[in-house]
Amino acid sequence: MANNLYSDVYDQQEIEWLDQVFVQQKKVSQYEYFPDALTRINDIQLLKNALLNFESQLLKAMKKDFGHRSEDDAKFGDILTTVLSAKYAIKHIKRWMKPSKRHVGVLFQPAKAQVFYQPLGVIGIITPWNYPVFLALGPLITALSAGNRAIIKMSEYTPATNKVMKELIGSVFSIDKVAVVDGGAEVAAHFSSLKFDHLIFTGSTAVGRKVMSSAAKNLTPVTLELGGKSPVLIGENIDVSLAAERFILAKTLNAGQTCVAPDYVLCPEEKIPQLVNSLHKQFNQMYAEVFDNVDYSAIINDAQFNRLQGLLTDAQEKGAKIYPLKVEDNAQYHDMSKRKIPLTLITAPEDEMLVMQEEIFGPLLPIVGYKNFQEAIGYINERSKPLALYLMSFDKNIQQQVIKQTKAGGVCINDAALHVAQDDLPFGGVGDSGMGHYHGQEGFLALSKAKPIFTRSRISFSSMVFPPYGKKIHHLIYKLFIK
Repeated sequence: MANNLYSDVYDQQEIEWLDQVFVQQKKVSQYEYFPDALTRINDIQLLKNALLNFESQLLKAMKKDFGHRSEDDAKFGDILTTVLSAKYAIKHIKRWMKPSKRHVGVLFQPAKAQVFYQPLGVIGIITPWNYPVFLALGPLITALSAGNRAIIKMSEYTPATNKVMKELIGSVFSIDKVAVVDGGAEVAAHFSSLKFDHLIFTGSTAVGRKVMSSAAKNLTPVTLELGGKSPVLIGENIDVSLAAERFILAKTLNAGQTCVAPDYVLCPEEKIPQLVNSLHKQFNQMYAEVFDNVDYSAIINDAQFNRLQGLLTDAQEKGAKIYPLKVEDNAQYHDMSKRKIPLTLITAPEDEMLVMQEEIFGPLLPIVGYKNFQEAIGYINERSKPLALYLMSFDKNIQQQVIKQTKAGGVCINDAALHVAQDDLPFGGVGDSGMGHYHGQEGFLALSKAKPIFTRSRISFSSMVFPPYGKKIHHLIYKLFIK
């Protein structure tokens, strides 16, 4: 990873300030138990308005942090998604908050049962660098929907964006409701050690384990949105060029620096040459050039750039074939000065190659051939459960086979990554790709305490079953209900 962009003095100041803010939020949450629906809706509306007011500043800041970030990548991946999430929450908060009626068995009548959804308190949100706005404000919208307070820890690799985010949040909320901290790894470690009422982390599996371990010391529940190797499975009967068209944007958006970007492709062996040609044609239609193209984003920093180059070198040395998909110069794989790498295909990959072991998180795409479809399903199931699985097939039977025979955090059929943008779908991983959800109603439930409430009226027959036992009523109950 890159060196810490913040000084030790700054980190210590942020830690001290974080502790002060945490105490304030905890204290206020102890007496403001249940913000009403209008308060929550107003908070999210104000947040959405502030985002729109700060949009230009955020786009410039993200471009600065990345060296170059496509403005449209940022608008689609950070601004649009956040605005849609806010609108969806505003529309549904009242319904989510409504206590749900539950059944009361005949033995316990007359009475009523319901579940009341109460805020947890103070939510910690740890944000990664790849979508610093959406992955900070998306969880925040969920936290506010559930009536909570929140502190956001921004990534150390997006200092310019962090500065704007602090201004944005400060323009809307007092620090005892929502606050933003930045700083390096020491601040992040301290953040995850605080006794939050819930902690949301988005990032790598390796760091996710550390966050969960730290949270466990306080019995803090966690939502972990991790990554992994999300496959594209191309069916045997779909047109390969159409399949390529359906998943290529998910791989090239933000130069592949997306947790749900396709990580490798499973393709019928005999169709691999056609797939390579189709991806080459499609990529060059989308990006006539790469290195000087404002539509194509850069790799975030030198460390990530060098890591990706290392994956390519390792694969090539172990026998893989490398195909950089760009029209300027097929012999040149990258531009170090601009930190740009064209979409690069890797054929004949082997399991021992690093590119098949690590989450790629960049514009490299291994293509694995399969002989029959069941073999392809087995290939997926033999590996860690992915955050997303993308099936390219219009065959309903094949679709059901994949849905039932594989496990993944989410599935897209005949598209890729767009399931994340569906506000009424839960988003989250399974196994090594994460746990829990924070989108839509499932997110509201995750950040609420579902409090069961059982209520008796003035009439009660409970005394009839009081000891001493052995009365006729006891025998009758046993006879009627224990069978």
